[in-house]
Parts: sequence; structure tokens; C-alpha cells
Amino acid sequence: MRSRATLLPLLAGVLVTLLLVLSGCSTATPTADGRQDLVTAHGLQGLDAREVIDRLEATPVSQRPAGLIASVQPAAVMLSDAEGREARLPLPEDTFYLSVAPYLDQTHECHFHSLTTCRGELGNEDLTVRVVSETDGTVLVDQTLRTQDNGFAGLWLPADLTATLTVEHEGRTASTPITTGADAPTCLTTLQLR
Repeated sequence: MRSRATLLPLLAGVLVTLLLVLSGCSTATPTADGRQDLVTAHGLQGLDAREVIDRLEATPVSQRPAGLIASVQPAAVMLSDAEGREARLPLPEDTFYLSVAPYLDQTHECHFHSLTTCRGELGNEDLTVRVVSETDGTVLVDQTLRTQDNGFAGLWLPADLTATLTVEHEGRTASTPITTGADAPTCLTTLQLR
């Protein structure tokens, strides 16, 4: 027979386990509350995913929210902060965001664009950008864009696209195939202008 001293820790462990199991079945929504706290704390309340991307991308680097990580993935923007809060803001099903940072001398590897930490070489520069569908030759983008302070230019494209992206800057050009599928990168940092 076990003594009272050895039974108490055992009962406490069983009680903690039971509470964890029951809380997992709870109908409370701490994630929703955490999401609201997160977006409010960083001044993003009332914005959808597209608006969050556009706002954070356009914010000068020195004014970006400290402690906020905003990762653009093909179907959503994933937000987290230093307080441990997380939020997922879904993108419209028919759109895809591709952030492009052409470079001359230096770049970094990137797959999912971070709106708060990624930096490109050519901040606040004019680029001529052209996107042509490989399926039917439709020109989807043909315009001059200015890179943001972080060196990236954002493109809102149709989802499930296969195309060619060409960027020109001060007489130098780079071109690459792109896709906007479910596993496609949202960050393009491999365009070296020559």
C-alpha cells in the first residue's frame, strides 16, 4: 500500500493531465482573442490580409512594428509577435502576392516573404516590371513600380499562374519563370540585374 506522501504527487499529475485533456475539448477560443490582441497591438485592426500586406510593405523600415513577424505564404499572412501571440489572415483564393527584390551585388535566400525583416539591395528605386502568362501570352503586368524602403516591389497576381517575370532597372535586365501555386515562393530574391 502506498503512503499518502507518494499518492499526492501521483494524484496531482492525474489532475493536471485531466485538466489538459478537458481544456483541449473546450469551446473557448483563446486563439481568436490572441489574434485580436495581436492585430490591435500592432495597429492592424480592421484590415484584411491584403491590406495588412500593403500597409506593412509600404511602411518605412525604421517605422515597422518592433517584435512583429509577418510571413506571407501562398494562402495567408502568418503574424506572430514577441508576446507569443499568433494570427492567420487568409488571402482571397484567387490572388497571390509575390514580393520581388532584384539586386546588383548582394541578396539573401528567401522562400516566404517576411514583411518585417526581409531587406533587398535596391530600396526606393524605379523598376520596369513585366509579367507575361506562359499559358496564353497575356501581359498581366507592364508598368513602372517603385521598390519600397525595404528594397522589395510587391505584385498582386492571379493564383495558379505560370508566367515569365522581367525586371529592368537603369539599363540592366533580369528575367525568370514564376509560378503562383499552392507551394510557390512569395519572395523572389534571385533576380540579378545585368
